[in-house]
Amino acid sequence: MERAGPTTTRRRFLKGAALAAVPYALLPDPRAGAQAPAVDYPAAEWQPAGTSNYTASNRPRTYPLDYVIIHVTQETYPNTLSIFQNPQKQVSAHYLVRSADGHVAQCVREADIAWHAGNWDYNTCSIGIEHEGWVDQPAYFTDALYEQSARLTAAICTRYGLPKDRAHIIGHYEVPGTDHTDPGPNWDWTRYLRLVNFA
Repeated sequence: MERAGPTTTRRRFLKGAALAAVPYALLPDPRAGAQAPAVDYPAAEWQPAGTSNYTASNRPRTYPLDYVIIHVTQETYPNTLSIFQNPQKQVSAHYLVRSADGHVAQCVREADIAWHAGNWDYNTCSIGIEHEGWVDQPAYFTDALYEQSARLTAAICTRYGLPKDRAHIIGHYEVPGTDHTDPGPNWDWTRYLRLVNFA
């Protein structure tokens, strides 16, 4: 065991001074390995879709953004996330909103092309938002789901300069060539657009 004396104290001081002189750029970043959230919408949680379920892009430079497309999952929230992460499913959406509390997951970056509309041209120029629930079960369309989804849609419209109207916020059933009916007759478009415009 080393006994503390003038030499030991001086040696410790010199070691400390030498360490202090090392440029901070050479020291490991304490945040190394920690990544900033990959979300485009700050209130969302990142739950990435499988990379074989969307097309990497650089929108709006590569394709202009003209629409927000509203979907209903016909599945539960956790099952939808699993489907988006399954490379064999070939489907995804940019966002998923949970029914019970309006929690938002982002699954595909807005710059990338999610495969949600069933029409390539509409996929390239839109942001897809899935909502947990079934078109024939309106109980899934909770106040929290409407409110949080409307905030998300309003933020997207503001970011890309889209008018907050029915010409630019459309249902999946309005995409040319689709055989889908979502969000269905129980989706309250009047309420939703009012929430979007007041968000």
